[in-house]
Amino acid sequence: MRLVLDTNVLVSAMLTGGGAPDEVLQLILRGDATLLVDSRILAEYDEVIARSHFGFDATERRALLDTLSAVAEHVVAPHLRLALPDSDDVKFVEVADAGRADALVTGNRRHFTARSGKIRVRVISPRQLMEEMRT
Repeated sequence: MRLVLDTNVLVSAMLTGGGAPDEVLQLILRGDATLLVDSRILAEYDEVIARSHFGFDATERRALLDTLSAVAEHVVAPHLRLALPDSDDVKFVEVADAGRADALVTGNRRHFTARSGKIRVRVISPRQLMEEMRT
């Protein structure tokens, strides 16, 4: 399974181990799913999880990001003509499209409602993904 993870899934996994976001992260870390990224996504992961209000340990944060970068498939994604509620989220759709992802996994599907253009990848929640994996 080829996946793109919205940053909120990574943060949720780090904050609340054991839930569906953490299960998705563990799939990737075990090699049971392939994470698709590009430099923009990795930079966003780094910037967001470094925010002081999360309180993540800098060494653990760096180790996780290094591991994710090492196990991920790095994708070169062309620009898509797509408008989303938050333009910063377009990169996730671009990587999912270029990397032929099976799903873009997010905790907030409303962020991936196209205002213009078309999203050609399934957008699902971590819980949905894990329910599908169990069946």
